[in-house]
Amino acid sequence: MFIAPYVPSPVSVIRFMLEVAELKPMEVFFDLGAGDGRTVILAARDFGARAVGVELRDDLAKKAMTMVHDQGLAYKVTIMNSDMFEVELTSADVIFLYLTTSANKKIRPKLESELKKGVRIVSHDYEIAGWKPHGVKNFCENQKLGYPSHTIYLYKKA
Repeated sequence: MFIAPYVPSPVSVIRFMLEVAELKPMEVFFDLGAGDGRTVILAARDFGARAVGVELRDDLAKKAMTMVHDQGLAYKVTIMNSDMFEVELTSADVIFLYLTTSANKKIRPKLESELKKGVRIVSHDYEIAGWKPHGVKNFCENQKLGYPSHTIYLYKKA
C-alpha cells in the first residue's frame, strides 16, 4: 500500500536532520520510505550508523541497493524491499520520516508499540499528530531565498 509519494529529500536537508537527531556512530538508523537510499547512505557513510532503509517500491529499492553497493557500504546498510508496517523496528535508535501527515498518523501506532524509550524520530516537513515535538527546527536550503524552506520535527519516545 503506497501511503506517500516519492519525493527525495535534498542531501543538505538530510544532513541537517541527522544532526538534529544527534545520530551517533554504531546507532541503528531506519528510514521508512527510503526511496533511492540517499538517507541511509549518508547516515552510514558520514555518521557511522548501521542503517536500514525500508522501501515498498521495487524499482526504488533496487536503485537504493545499487547505490549502496556502488558506495561500498553493503556492510553497514541494509535495504529492505518491504512494507514499513511489516518491518520490526525494536532495534532502532533513530527513525527518519519523510511521509505525509496522514501517513505519519498511520505509522504512529506502530512507532508507539515497537520503539524503545529514548528513540529519536525525525520528520521532514510533516508533524506526527497527537505527539508533542521535542524540538522544531527550520532549515533554509537556499540561503539566497532568505526564508526557511523546510521544517524538521524531532520527537523522542517517552
